[in-house]
Amino acid sequence: MAAAGATAAAAVAAASAAFSSFHLSRPSLARRHFRTIPVRSSISPPSTTSAEFNISFAPKSKNPKPQSETLLIPWIVRDENGNLRLQSTPPERYLQDMAKAKALSAKKKKKKEESTARAVAVEPKYSKAARRFYNENFRDPPQRLSKVLAAAGVASRRSSEELIFEGRVTVNGSVCNTPQTRVDPARDMIYVNGNRLPKKLPPKVYLALNKPKGYICSSGEKESKSVLCLFDDYLKSWNKQNPGVPKPRIFTVGRLDVATTGLIILTNDGDFAQKLSHPSSNLSKEYIATIDGVVNKRHLIAISEGTVIEGVHCTPDSVELLPPQPNILKPRLRVVVHEGRNHEVRELVKSAGLQIHSLKRIRIGGFRLPSDLGHGKHVELKQGDLKALGWKS
Repeated sequence: MAAAGATAAAAVAAASAAFSSFHLSRPSLARRHFRTIPVRSSISPPSTTSAEFNISFAPKSKNPKPQSETLLIPWIVRDENGNLRLQSTPPERYLQDMAKAKALSAKKKKKKEESTARAVAVEPKYSKAARRFYNENFRDPPQRLSKVLAAAGVASRRSSEELIFEGRVTVNGSVCNTPQTRVDPARDMIYVNGNRLPKKLPPKVYLALNKPKGYICSSGEKESKSVLCLFDDYLKSWNKQNPGVPKPRIFTVGRLDVATTGLIILTNDGDFAQKLSHPSSNLSKEYIATIDGVVNKRHLIAISEGTVIEGVHCTPDSVELLPPQPNILKPRLRVVVHEGRNHEVRELVKSAGLQIHSLKRIRIGGFRLPSDLGHGKHVELKQGDLKALGWKS
């Protein structure tokens, strides 16, 4: 028992020596007054003389800290001299390791997100049976070679036929001289002047332009400004906005003469253009004609009776004299036609003995030119706009 008591006394002495070597980082604690109380060791048995040692406690603070204050956690670190000391902040090496671990975790998370995005972007692989079912039921059927070339933006349909007749187009390694040959760009290797036609055709685009005066609706005449020049910025930014997608070749649906302004549709969809321009579509077209001179009832009757254009008697759907406006001095007529013959409105007004100062088209079918669309500006047609034009895609 005496040996046990001696061992306990030695342990207490070692603990006292260790605590006495710590240096507190807060100097305010060293200036406080401490009270000393005797503590009897309970390690030694009752029969043995108990060892006494002193433990000092700081006095209670008169102004206790609020409970919401952050609790300071002491850190035991070893200084440059090898001595242990207490401090209220973590060591610098620990903070550096934590920052590295946080950066590594963020890097792994970003890499995982990128790999997930790539996995989503990659098209899933389907079985042969699934691909066969899709090809038989949903895949677009083969199309005429001239139509495929025009849709790919090589040239117009007529120019594409000329390229085929000249032997400048090959399909699967053989020269093809028949524009009606059925091909599938995704399966067949089509070359034009030695350049491979992309497997993917450009997407269908539908645009409405507020045509300004002085522009023609054709790309063949180099000496005149074409409305297609107004889409140079649109086509230049195509690759940036649609990476990996072939650039479309757009053209006008119908025409407006060089002096007429207003609504004109542009697209790269040949079927859509043929549907809108064909007389069977029976689409009405509304024009606002500004007249030089005075318009009376006799003129309106003469316009409504119609006139002969290209050997066909044409009559308008309606003619109306618009009420005068303070900022517009000349009289204006609203003329609605549906046949769409060349210079039809101008010929109707001319036959009534009137002279047109300016002519503007504001509506085709159920689609009206937006009032806030400036001259030379365009807007993409939405699904509802296409339905208003009578097109079901």
